[in-house]
Amino acid sequence: MSAMFRSFSDYNYRLWFGGALVSNIGTWMQRIAQDWIVLTILTDNDAVAVGVVMALQLGPQLLLVPWTGMVADRVDRRVLLMVTQAAMGLLGLGLGVIVLSGAAQLWQVYLFALLLGIASAFDAPARQSFVSNLVSDANLSNAVALNSASFNGARMIGPALAGVLIAVVGAGWVFVINAASFAAVLASLTRMRRQDLRARQKGRGGPGQLLDGFRYVSKRPDIVIVFIVIAIIGTFGLNFQIFTSTMTTAVFRLDSTAFGLLSSVLAVGSVAGALLSARRETPRLRLMFASAGLFGFSCLLGALAPSYLTFALTLVLLGFSAQTLMTTANSSVQLTTAPEFRGRVMALYMAIFMGGTPIGAPIVGWVANAYGPRWAIGVGAAAGFAAALTGLIWMIAHQHLRVAVQAHGSPRFVVTHDGDGRSVDALETMPIVLPEDFAVEREQLKDEIVIDEVENRR
Repeated sequence: MSAMFRSFSDYNYRLWFGGALVSNIGTWMQRIAQDWIVLTILTDNDAVAVGVVMALQLGPQLLLVPWTGMVADRVDRRVLLMVTQAAMGLLGLGLGVIVLSGAAQLWQVYLFALLLGIASAFDAPARQSFVSNLVSDANLSNAVALNSASFNGARMIGPALAGVLIAVVGAGWVFVINAASFAAVLASLTRMRRQDLRARQKGRGGPGQLLDGFRYVSKRPDIVIVFIVIAIIGTFGLNFQIFTSTMTTAVFRLDSTAFGLLSSVLAVGSVAGALLSARRETPRLRLMFASAGLFGFSCLLGALAPSYLTFALTLVLLGFSAQTLMTTANSSVQLTTAPEFRGRVMALYMAIFMGGTPIGAPIVGWVANAYGPRWAIGVGAAAGFAAALTGLIWMIAHQHLRVAVQAHGSPRFVVTHDGDGRSVDALETMPIVLPEDFAVEREQLKDEIVIDEVENRR
């Protein structure tokens, strides 16, 4: 089997992947339908209202993090996922019935978004850490990347399908279809071979267990920097629903089909990023920092795009950079976290990743209303550049990054490892151009710019 798809050798993972793919398609259909009715039916293109829905749906990730992580570490994750997935399916059905009745109001969408957020808060850390029960540690990074490919592959299908269905039969039926899609993931969970599920070490009981995850992370600077980068990008950068919906309606003056297609185009780049990540044996933090910089550059291009077509093309690069960053971050955290803390650490990860939206989405929505959608995307660009700069500063402080400059020859970055003296691939070197009037004292001249990078892996 190809290295890219090596996790499919596990029967239980194949079941999980198939069920999750169907459910993810339904989830993306509901997201598009939900944003569309808020933006065009229940309000008059109010981006703040879309931001509030996102905040209510994702806020519980942050507020409930101590308990959701503890539950994921203490109970049977398969059973927990069956409960949360069933709850989310029922909520989708309820919202669909209300919309079909013609009695939907904005406060009702807010309420369902909050309830869905509570269910998702318990579902997310269990779902993320459940992968370690399905595959070996050697395949964990690959499985995480394939999960991302599934999620973003569904993004290619779900939004486009939702856009067509909204135009043909209305948004209410999209919610009903999403509710039915949860049957696929429930079926996969019930049909798994329980004897093949990998045993895990449960976190200890007692009153101190809520704080154990925080203490563990506080002693791991490599995890802390991942959380910081994810917090910056997740809060101000990953507001794609606001970006694409406002650009579609307010700038390009197009319909729901065009809105759905933008999400599908974004997913093309995301799937490419996920599949390339699946080929890598080990995630690297420097790749995450570089992806953050590329994310900022992609947002900048999107903000300046003159037409719908050029804007859509920038979304491919945006999706690629965002997915490479997220997959690298997720894999790095899971692979380096002790098994007994994995649920709580992943709950913290998801809380920071998703929980920043309640802060960022309304702000980005306000910027879109007050200054226009292009300035809102500019906020995302600033977030990407800030995250990349933060990563560079961390490498200088924690990985002994040092720079020395020569005045002759062709200056370049060369990465070496202090620990074992291994040289790196030539692809990891990049040229640097100095101005002609650049001068340094003779005693400061060096043969080359050397960056000593010490990998701190546990």
